[in-house]
Amino acid sequence: MIERRTLNGFAVVLAVLAGITSTASKQCFAEEGVKQESGSSDAIEISAGFVAGPVGRYGRSAIHSDPLEYQLTMDELKTPEDGAFLCKGRGGGDLCWAEISAGKNGWFESKSLRGGYLYASLASDADRIMILEASGHSLVYVNGTPRGGDVYSYGWIMHPVFIRKGVNELLFRVSRGRVRAKLTRPEAPFFFTKKDMTLPDLIKGSDDAVFGAVRVVNATEEPVNELTIRCSVDGAGYIESTVPVIGPMTSRKVGFLINSSPSLDQGKTGVHLTLVSGAGKEQGCIDFDLDVRSPQDCHKSTFISRIDGSVQYYSVSPGDIAESTGKPALFLTLHGASVEAAGQARCYKAKDWGHVVAPTNRRPYGFDWEDWGRLDAMEVLGIAEKRFGTDPMRTYLTGHSMGGHGVWQVGVTYPARFAAIAPSAGWYSFWSYAGKEEDPDQSPMEELFARASNPSDTLALSRNYLHHGIYVLHGENDDNVPVGQARFMREHLAGFHADFAYYERPGAGHWWGNDCCDWPPLFAFLESHNRPTARDKKSVEFYTANPGISARSFWACIHSQAHCLKISSIHITQDVKERSFKGTTENVAVLALDLDQLDPGEEVSVELDEQLLEGIETPAGTDRLWLSRVEGTWKTSAEPSACCKGPHRCGTFKDAYDNSVLFVYSTGGTPGENAWSYDKARYDAETFWYRGNGSVDVVPDTEFDPGAEPDRNVLIYGNADTCAVWQALLGKSPVIVRRGLVSVGERALEGNDLGCCFIRPRQGSDIASVGVVGGTGLHGMKAANANMCFISGSGFPDLLVFGADMLTKHFDGVRVVGFFGNDWSVENGEMAWQE
Repeated sequence: MIERRTLNGFAVVLAVLAGITSTASKQCFAEEGVKQESGSSDAIEISAGFVAGPVGRYGRSAIHSDPLEYQLTMDELKTPEDGAFLCKGRGGGDLCWAEISAGKNGWFESKSLRGGYLYASLASDADRIMILEASGHSLVYVNGTPRGGDVYSYGWIMHPVFIRKGVNELLFRVSRGRVRAKLTRPEAPFFFTKKDMTLPDLIKGSDDAVFGAVRVVNATEEPVNELTIRCSVDGAGYIESTVPVIGPMTSRKVGFLINSSPSLDQGKTGVHLTLVSGAGKEQGCIDFDLDVRSPQDCHKSTFISRIDGSVQYYSVSPGDIAESTGKPALFLTLHGASVEAAGQARCYKAKDWGHVVAPTNRRPYGFDWEDWGRLDAMEVLGIAEKRFGTDPMRTYLTGHSMGGHGVWQVGVTYPARFAAIAPSAGWYSFWSYAGKEEDPDQSPMEELFARASNPSDTLALSRNYLHHGIYVLHGENDDNVPVGQARFMREHLAGFHADFAYYERPGAGHWWGNDCCDWPPLFAFLESHNRPTARDKKSVEFYTANPGISARSFWACIHSQAHCLKISSIHITQDVKERSFKGTTENVAVLALDLDQLDPGEEVSVELDEQLLEGIETPAGTDRLWLSRVEGTWKTSAEPSACCKGPHRCGTFKDAYDNSVLFVYSTGGTPGENAWSYDKARYDAETFWYRGNGSVDVVPDTEFDPGAEPDRNVLIYGNADTCAVWQALLGKSPVIVRRGLVSVGERALEGNDLGCCFIRPRQGSDIASVGVVGGTGLHGMKAANANMCFISGSGFPDLLVFGADMLTKHFDGVRVVGFFGNDWSVENGEMAWQE
């Protein structure tokens, strides 16, 4: 049972009471401040409240400040009144609450809601469960409990919430100037919603089972794990899929199998889904149509993502390719903000020499093709290469708008994967376009913290563009992404790159038809480029900010760094006949060189950083040479242990949200600590669903078996005193969080208001990681509520410890920032403490 709580500090309710009489349920609400939605006797629309804002400082960062959130965290937030002082605003003036009413369309609209809050309250004469539907907000606190938001106003939010007898408070954080909300009666304890389904197209003539995904709402206070989904296509027999566990009072997007049939005709076919309980009782059903397309038509295909086991899709514009052509080319195309992958693929006419494949970025806005968006692009690339048997020497990357940024970012991160890249109307970095802050006068602690964002620093990695040709396309009068972004990159590339083309469309804006993507000269440029083989690649110049993201180029691999997340680089030439390598390195601790592209022989010579290693015997049983730099001297070495940092597992904290991640909440604390643990895990799962089309298992520590699925990533919510599986997952971690104490190696911080997040290797696994989100007490735990890691480009180190006062002092409230050493130790890492 989940503990029921009120909004901290709201001891007396003087705000608007909201409610109606429900004729269907005969459950009464107070009538002031709300109105009954037309056509539904069970819909309660929030129509009045108080606003204040803008409040706080948010951005593409792991930390933020928010005085209202601080008051809420510390149980100091007072009940709003018209004109009552809340806090100092961003400009230093007094920020006060003001009454507000929704417009006739139900939307609250105010300048104060551009980074501010809306407060409303309602009174009920009985306990009940309702469904909160809201749009326009970043998050909402329901009686003190954080729930996921709908910042892009998709209209998807359907949160089961507990409405207690008496007064209930809703506190919405809003960033885009408007919000609306209503409460509805749940139609059943468990039910489908057709909002936000992920569905494939069926292919005529195919009988392969494919995947879809649908949201199931659990409007009860207990987890449900015995549901199944029966799917029937075109009235035929059904195929059954097991529904994974769905936590109390939440919804989850779950996958199901679709039984296609080769007898289906092109057009549309009906699908019937039934939700069935463990006892075989039908809990509800929905009907919808799927498109049946020819294999030659543009179509959507679904797959199971390795990131979280969710169902994702990509769209394909198949090529019209003759059998005599040989292996086809592959064009990976990245869509712009608010654009679906299906729409992106439809921009292209069929090519006679390759297939166009459009991944999703996990959402139309998603992650700007960074973080999980970047992972989605590369996951789809691997799937498409295998499916279509494409030529790896003719793989190309293109995209428009935000997708143009994705081309700059993905292309610079994985340079050896593409023969050429072609950004259209793309901005090149967060720093140049999206307002990410740079501070030239950083303290040592701030400098260490800033390193976590280096994977987003396009310019710092830009010499990787030497690996491929580049075609830059932009409209002269682009009013969305200024043409200055393209012009800057033209000048930047001209300083070192000899193989790029630039076209600026005279008079064109941001979008000038499908030619923005399917531009014939752009494809002619791509067709003139092939990626060289490893043997033909005589010289490798390669840069990386994190080997866990990008480690290798052709025959060279930066396995680990001397200083974590500082830019590392190599510039090495090979002589395949002489079996020799020569070059320079920067910030490289362990380097691997492939040997299978060399002429046959027994010895290899290597000269690195003016140090010559001759007569190196070819390692037995491997085609790779390992070299380590110790105290400035290069030596041959054995392959590093998987226990050490490397491309397989390197941090930072965000890396925990990968590799079929599972959330484990703690149950061994106080009622308040246990409630926070589940609430936070649920909030993160809801946010990852919304922003990244995610579907994460959320289970209590008492039901989690550490011995099962040992190579799966785990997120722990809690601390060593509250989590039953802490020791089993983390072993002898040098970072320990307990009530009142955070220990980092030999040093410790005391207090009940400390929050933290960090990543460690999972005990007993060579590849899996454990992430921790926790605190030393309830105030510290609540200070960790904001899930800034789901903001694209927000850089997280391996370890971050902060006080609740971070919410008022910003960076001055951070206590420790750090990266573990390559052996995952504190003493060999880099840690900065707030003095």
